[in-house]
Amino acid sequence: MSIQAIAFDAYGTLFDVYSIGELAEKLFPQRGAALAELWRDKQIEYTRLRTMCATYKPFWEVTQDALVFSCKKLGLDLTLDAQNSLMGQYAKLKAFPENLGVLQDLQGMGLKMAILSNGNPQMLEAVVDANGMHGIFNHILSVDAVKKYKTAPEAYQLAPDVFGLSAKNILFVSSNCWDACGATWFGYTTFWVNRANAPLEELGVTPDATGRDMTALLEYVRQSREAK
Repeated sequence: MSIQAIAFDAYGTLFDVYSIGELAEKLFPQRGAALAELWRDKQIEYTRLRTMCATYKPFWEVTQDALVFSCKKLGLDLTLDAQNSLMGQYAKLKAFPENLGVLQDLQGMGLKMAILSNGNPQMLEAVVDANGMHGIFNHILSVDAVKKYKTAPEAYQLAPDVFGLSAKNILFVSSNCWDACGATWFGYTTFWVNRANAPLEELGVTPDATGRDMTALLEYVRQSREAK
């Protein structure tokens, strides 16, 4: 194995989708965590349904639809101001604490890096800017280019095309086990950032490596390069 580039999932991997729970809690006391969790689940569910049925909508709109549904499901009164506040916060989600330093270390090792995300381009540019990550990534790749969400093969093909490398020579990194499994099926070398100590999905496939955070990813990359 020769890792020549790294492709990162964005939401949940680089940026904490549950950091929005703090604002949700202010808007809906004692219901913030429940809203953040259901919102995320519906968001991913809608991407899958739309890909299976060939009814693509940009991720920003899917995210908004998931928010509206989740509030209805939880019996929360989502005013237009609250909706705008929550969506605005989604555009500037916080990165996990160690991520910027790890990305800078990887960049210093001469590795090419990209984001490969369900997010539409405007969303990704905004959240990268909000976390001071501009200049780190060689490419910011959005599935909007193929109008299909992960785990569609067309979505995963974006990184091999732009890097000019085989999938096996690209390390795909995600904190979403379903995403890491889908990328493994596609042919990437994969690293699952398992922050929640969750069980492996029962899909008959296992990511190439697993660690608790991005620091573990950095160590994996170092060891892999030393073993060459």
